[in-house]
Amino acid sequence: MDGWRGPGILLALLLLVCPLPTLACPHTCHCWAGDVDCRQRALHEVPLLLPTNASTLWLGYNLITVLGARAFPSLPVLLRLSLTHNRLERIHRQALLGLGALQELDLSDNYLSVLSPETFLPLTSLTTLNLGYNRLEELEAGVPHSLPQLQTIFLNGNPWMCSCSILPLWRWLGHNREKVPGKSSLQCMFPESLNTYPIMAFGNDSFQQCQKVPLSAQHYAAFLLIGPFSFLASIFCCTVMGSIVVIYQHLRKEPQTQRRPLSSGGC
Repeated sequence: MDGWRGPGILLALLLLVCPLPTLACPHTCHCWAGDVDCRQRALHEVPLLLPTNASTLWLGYNLITVLGARAFPSLPVLLRLSLTHNRLERIHRQALLGLGALQELDLSDNYLSVLSPETFLPLTSLTTLNLGYNRLEELEAGVPHSLPQLQTIFLNGNPWMCSCSILPLWRWLGHNREKVPGKSSLQCMFPESLNTYPIMAFGNDSFQQCQKVPLSAQHYAAFLLIGPFSFLASIFCCTVMGSIVVIYQHLRKEPQTQRRPLSSGGC
């Protein structure tokens, strides 16, 4: 038994120093020291099997168009994820589940036009988000609001539509200028009359027509009461008017009947 003690201790030490990998590196990628490099591999989707100890995942310069629900395996220690220069058009609301430790997310140079705030809710540790050079015409203020640790967001290079729909983003920018590098370069592309106009140059007066005063509960209650009463009143008025017309026509015919000439027979 003593003969086995030495090799057993040596094996235990080796396992502590060099733990067995939980998942092998995808054959299309290159892995080392927590980095998984899958760039320029003509990938159409995220590899299904990724090392669970990955801290950085490079997926840029591929052909990924959609991130479906749970697009990534659970990566509990992933800190950086790059999807730049793909063909991303849509991200499912549950695509980023399992990436709770993520701190940096690069989605730049894609075809994204719509983003849901729910998509980013799992990223409670995210500090940097790059949305530059996509096709965003507007951005819900709920997107940055859903990221409690957000420190930096890149929004440059998007074709912003400067209508009432951009008001929530404009308000958020006004209170978070320090989080948006190059904010002065954010420009309208539409409508044509505002092309290249800086978004940050708008004043509060620019959105006066967009400011809608919300109705109170009393207003809604009044509408609910006025509606049925107006309907009944219209029926009553129609009934009265109809009766008056019938009576008027009846009275108009009665004198004509009395003045009708008698027949000449027998006189």
